[in-house]
Amino acid sequence: MRPQPAAVALTLVALGGAASAAQAAVNAELGQQVGHATLGAVVNNLGGTLLVLLGLLVLPSMRSGLAALRRARLPWWSYLGGLGGAAIVLLAAYAVPVVGVAVFTIAQVAGNGLGGLASDRAGLAPVGRLPLSLPRVTGALLGIAAVGLAQLGQPVGDLAVGVLLLVVAGGVGVAVQAALNGRISAASSAAAGVAVNFAVATPVVLLVAALAGAFTGPPVSWPTGWHLYLGGALGVGIVASLVVGVRAAGVLRTGLALVGGQLAGALLLDVLLPQGPGVRLPVLFGALLTLLAVLVAGRRPRSARSGADPRVAAADAPAGDERLVP
Repeated sequence: MRPQPAAVALTLVALGGAASAAQAAVNAELGQQVGHATLGAVVNNLGGTLLVLLGLLVLPSMRSGLAALRRARLPWWSYLGGLGGAAIVLLAAYAVPVVGVAVFTIAQVAGNGLGGLASDRAGLAPVGRLPLSLPRVTGALLGIAAVGLAQLGQPVGDLAVGVLLLVVAGGVGVAVQAALNGRISAASSAAAGVAVNFAVATPVVLLVAALAGAFTGPPVSWPTGWHLYLGGALGVGIVASLVVGVRAAGVLRTGLALVGGQLAGALLLDVLLPQGPGVRLPVLFGALLTLLAVLVAGRRPRSARSGADPRVAAADAPAGDERLVP
């Protein structure tokens, strides 16, 4: 599977970010209506897993992708990306009521920016090693500032340091998730990356929900609104967009494009929902600032534009990756 052009891939990621905003809304509403926050995460992951199983039945390309993955003999840790997704979904259920949605979002994006810079520098993603340059660091800081701006006026809960550190760690986990799923897709196909993600994440979500008592107690009264059960389908699209983005643009820019899409999606929901607050200027400006962050993070350092020594680039690139060599 060849990577898409960066502009196309990042556009797909932004659409995935808009889907992420809708996913968060339906999962939160479902968890609230059934009376247990983790049940929203359970329905989300089970729905995504069922779609993956259906894909295995009807799509020969997905089965061939998994067969190619078996032949690729990747290191065992390459398959653990789904743990990052499971962690942030479960953390959201417990951290948002404590610190508030604004602080949670800022802490997650801060962790995602740190994780994106580190993952790209370590060469976890299939694009190989990307330098810790001034434009990339500036892009990450602009992304955090954009989310902080977009969250102006949102409720703030207790600033519990331990919870905040967990959320930052969860944001790092999401960046690593995108990088590892991208490695899997590079070795086989995007569909295989999505399948492995849900195969790893869903058992973890079920285990944590069971330990939290989500499956005990009085019977749950499930709501009838069909839209509340779309989280899994949206999740499949989100993971697939991240796989495409990471292969083309690296972890940091993919994460920033996802955040921009989330802010744009949240703004759209505010306008379209009957009880929505309408256009919120901080969210609009935050989305535009995130777009700037994506552009800034994609700029090459001056030394690279002027023509770096190809032997230096080759020495810094992982084995078998010639795309980093001018």
